[in-house]
Amino acid sequence: MQKNIKNTTSKEQMLKKIRHALLQKREHPYPNFEETALHVQETHPLDILFAERLTAVAGKFVYCEDEVSLIENLLSLAETEKLRKMYAWEPPVQQLLDRYEFPFFRTEKDFAEAEAGITTCEALIARSGSVLVSNGNAGGRRLGIYPNIHVVIAYTSQLVMDIKDGLSLMQQKYGAALPSLISVITGPSRTADIEKTLVLGAHGPKELYVFMID
Repeated sequence: MQKNIKNTTSKEQMLKKIRHALLQKREHPYPNFEETALHVQETHPLDILFAERLTAVAGKFVYCEDEVSLIENLLSLAETEKLRKMYAWEPPVQQLLDRYEFPFFRTEKDFAEAEAGITTCEALIARSGSVLVSNGNAGGRRLGIYPNIHVVIAYTSQLVMDIKDGLSLMQQKYGAALPSLISVITGPSRTADIEKTLVLGAHGPKELYVFMID
């Protein structure tokens, strides 16, 4: 019984010391924390920074001077990867591809055999090399998730530094009617859950291409 009283007393003494320490006023260890920049100042132009960061996360960046250059690069990709079933569901993308007679699938026919999906995006996040997408376009989500290759067509005007800047672009575009789903894609799908080995394409595309038109 005496042992229990002694243990209780020791516990109370310890808690008393903790309370006393918490009540003591101390100098703030980081007095200028709120004024400190969250990120280091980037010196590279947005397009170069985005290309570097996208490549660092296993994405592939393709610069296109104009629409003709885009079509040439798409043809090169199709020939290199031996792609025959490339899908595009968004009207702006379909119109662009039709203009240069680039072959693609515009419906869901044989979608289970899709080899590549061609989509647009909301913004390109330079700091992380990420692609900001939403369900606000006619392509939905499946086109950028199901095929092994996801091709994103974007413009230099969509380049921003951070996610908050990308969301501001969306606010300007959609106003109060923001899409219900907004996602950030950073490189191909990946997981290290299996024996801690990095595997690409585990839950989505194995390859991510960003074709940026100047």
